[in-house]
Order: sequence, then C-alpha cells, then structure tokens
Amino acid sequence: MTNTTIALEPISGPSAWRGDELAGTTEWIYELAPGEIADLEAAGRKLVADDPDLRTVTAADYPLPACTRLNEESGRQMDTGRGFILIRGLKTEEYGDVLAGAIFFVMGLHLGQPIGQNQMGDLLDHVIATSDKTLADEGAKPSRVRDRLPFHSDSSDVVALMCLRGAREGGASSLVSGTTIYNEVLRRRPDLAPLLLEPFHWDWKAQDPDAPENTYSSPVVSYVDGIFSVYAGMSMIFSAQRFAEVPRLTPEQTQVLNLFDEISQEPGLALDMNFQPGDVQWLLNYAALHSRTGYLDFPEPERRRHLLRLWLKRDVGRPLVEKFGKHVVTMGEPAGGLLPGGRFAIADAAQPNFEWGN
Repeated sequence: MTNTTIALEPISGPSAWRGDELAGTTEWIYELAPGEIADLEAAGRKLVADDPDLRTVTAADYPLPACTRLNEESGRQMDTGRGFILIRGLKTEEYGDVLAGAIFFVMGLHLGQPIGQNQMGDLLDHVIATSDKTLADEGAKPSRVRDRLPFHSDSSDVVALMCLRGAREGGASSLVSGTTIYNEVLRRRPDLAPLLLEPFHWDWKAQDPDAPENTYSSPVVSYVDGIFSVYAGMSMIFSAQRFAEVPRLTPEQTQVLNLFDEISQEPGLALDMNFQPGDVQWLLNYAALHSRTGYLDFPEPERRRHLLRLWLKRDVGRPLVEKFGKHVVTMGEPAGGLLPGGRFAIADAAQPNFEWGN
C-alpha cells in the first residue's frame, strides 16, 4: 500500500482527542466486574501452575469466558476508538508479582501475540529504574531510568503496561493523540504537513546496537484508505543524520519535525494517568504516542516504581503504507538474533533482570 495525499482538512473521529477534555471524565477507564476479575485470577493461577514456555502458549490455552465484553471493548478502543483504554480493578498488591504477571500475560494473549522486547527475546519486560543513570548517559535504557521521556512510538502494534507499584512522586503515564498533533501541524503550517507522509531515515543502530544496517526508513504518517496512523520519535530521525550516507534533512523537513515535537508538548494535548497498582493500559502505537513524566522513587528497593510491559502483534487488517514504522523487526526479534538469558517461564519473567539495562 502507498500513502495517499491527505486533504488539507482536519482529520476527525474518536482518535482526535485532547487530554484536557478527557481528564475530567472516566470514559477511558474500564472498571472490571467481579466476575471478570475472578476469571482473570483463575486463568493467571492456571498459567502459574502449568509453568509453560511462554513462547508456546495461546489464548485458547487460557480461555476467559467471563471477559468477552472486556476484550471486545479493549480491541474496539484500540482499533477504531481513542487508541487506548485503561483497565482498573485487579488486586495486584494481594497477588504478588508472579501471579500479577501471569494475569497480565493472559490478558495480552487475548488481544494479540506477545513479541520479544530486548536482545534476549523476553516477552514480558519491566519498566523500573535499575540505576541512577539518566537518558544523557551512554547506554542508558529509557525503561530503566527515572527521566521524563519524549513522546514516541514503540516497535510493536500494541504496547501495554501493568502497574505493580507506583512512584513516590511523579511517573505519570502520558499519552497524546497523533491525529490531534497532525491536525495542529496542518492548521499552522499546511505547506509543511504533507512532508510527514514522506519517508525519513531512522537511526536503527541507536535502537539496536547489533542492527545489520545503520538506518531504516519510514514516514511519520500513514494515510491509506482513509485510515490515519502515526509513527514518531523524532530524536531517532535527527540521530540518523550522523551517518554520512543518509541524505541531509531539508530546512522544511527539520521545521516540520520540530513543530510536531513542540505541539506534542503543549499544555492540554496530553492525558496524564497516575497509575494505581493493578491498572493495565492498552495502547495502539499507530493511534497515540506515549511518554512518562520524571519521577522520584521510594528509598526501599522493594517499593520502587515498577511496571510490567508487553509488546503485541495485533493483526486486524489495519491498512498501512508499505514499510511503515519499525518494519525491519520481524515479530520483535532483535536484529542481531537472540542472546542467551531470555526468561520464558512466568516465575522468572515476572522478576526484573538486573543484569540487563543497568
């Protein structure tokens, strides 16, 4: 599929939201019913008892008969709604991390196929500060520091988070609508907006040190058959300029990339979610960008801010321009192949790997 020119009119629909309009509502929060909670807990306990290789399990192995409405609403919001949903009501503080991780993994199985997130191929990863590094430090991993993160897309169709423990202060999950950002670019600079549909070079080496090529290419915006999708993380486009073989960005390209980033940071656009333990957030990467506010941890290691993360492949036939997003990753496998040390049993996967990402 190829990009078609977007008419110079704003894109409408449920994905074109503003955070300041949603913040005073609960329409984006799904409160679990007692029967749904019981169903999820039973499936999680079965996964813990079975102790399978997580790479082999399917949704059919762990049915959720009471969660039909939950799964349908989660999928609808991601695919054709706002692009995200927050699920609330799980009692993770009572479960312990292993059962919580098992429940989260089963939930993911019913919405897509979990894919590897790091060089070891781990299907369940952790967002937890493992050192006092900052993003400015060489080798720092965004999921392992406490800094505020820029808005970006991940290397999957869906990214999901489960909160085990919140921060002492800060650490809100921030989402912003890609459609709303594009509409603002279009309103302010209609001459520059179409450039976002053209391919840019992205720094592949900065994302995967063992990548076989320095860069890959993708547009920021896909518009096929009337469906708008976004893929962003402008720092990777600017970083790709370090390679001599990459064409230099034109002044107009630089302007539109900077404008896109500037708009994403403007007051009122983003929705900040202060996670409660047990909250689960599902996000379609093509609809919204995500970030995190900076935070302070509790001094005790066992009370550190700790989120579990899933990346899912979710194939619902969404039309996308060819080679859109991080298309160079097949099913999430790292460019250089899997390294030893992957954790594919739930008891291991639910615990952070402190030997990686420090």
